[in-house]
Amino acid sequence: MAAGLSRTIDFVGENGFVYGQSDAIRSVNAVVGEIAQTDIPVLLNGESGTGKDVYGKLIHQLSRQRDLPMAKLNCTMLEPGDLLNQMKQTFSKAEDGTAGSLFLDGIDELDLDCQKVMLAILQQQEVTSAGRTGLRLISTATRVLDKEIGIGRFRRELYFRINGVCVKLPALRERQADIVPLAEYFLEKHASEAGKRTPALSAEDEDLLKSHNWPGNVRELENLARRIVALGDARSVMGEFRQPVLQSMSQELRRPASLKAVAREASRLAEKDLILRALEKTHWNRKQAAKQLQISYKALLYKIKQMEVPGADLKSEGE
Repeated sequence: MAAGLSRTIDFVGENGFVYGQSDAIRSVNAVVGEIAQTDIPVLLNGESGTGKDVYGKLIHQLSRQRDLPMAKLNCTMLEPGDLLNQMKQTFSKAEDGTAGSLFLDGIDELDLDCQKVMLAILQQQEVTSAGRTGLRLISTATRVLDKEIGIGRFRRELYFRINGVCVKLPALRERQADIVPLAEYFLEKHASEAGKRTPALSAEDEDLLKSHNWPGNVRELENLARRIVALGDARSVMGEFRQPVLQSMSQELRRPASLKAVAREASRLAEKDLILRALEKTHWNRKQAAKQLQISYKALLYKIKQMEVPGADLKSEGE
């Protein structure tokens, strides 16, 4: 990675999406640092709210086309005719030197007819732009396109053109180490913008944040921080997190206790903790983790699937 690029990647980007100290986000940032200054097409894949838009802008900012605007095409609810016109306009800007990157946002939302149109235009562009640099393609998808191809909802040929490198953005629940620092970052950011005092998080608040599943990912966390700043106190807003926890505790207390059940649950939690520790220690290399745990690779995969270990399917095996 180029000198100084690591710091740039850690802190540049809208709304702090790129900030993070967890292994998961550091791995993504390292990949982005390597590919940003090339011309290779990039596919950003991840759940809603994980920062695909911010990473797309960051890749453009760090690219050789950074001095030219980035054209953005929202692929949701497009008709083939509209797509054709917008793509032609964008490539005309590239020929005029007024566009450097094309950001295809939500490419998995295109129907098969639109995908056919896009594929034809990209193929034509490869011919007409031979010998010179064309638009840098940056695409985003929420669905896993390999699976979409398998069920006939995405064209394989188009996939090969947009997927020079696929960067999988981790969900916030897979970035435990980043949750509280990100919350504090957003609180300070929005308090500063509003000219207010930055609300403080208690130890209980931090535990609640770390135990939440975050279906809306970083976007959900930022919206929470906005509400806390608006009300001036974390306690009132964090009540929505406490209620599900209290309900769960109440349900557990009402259940008849069984010594065998308690022992079984304790064993399950201890086993899961050991597996997570081994995965973290081996940087999520499951083969090395299996050796460390002295179990077979297949047995570890089975346990990971059974326990629904977050993010295990996103890590590299080094194979």
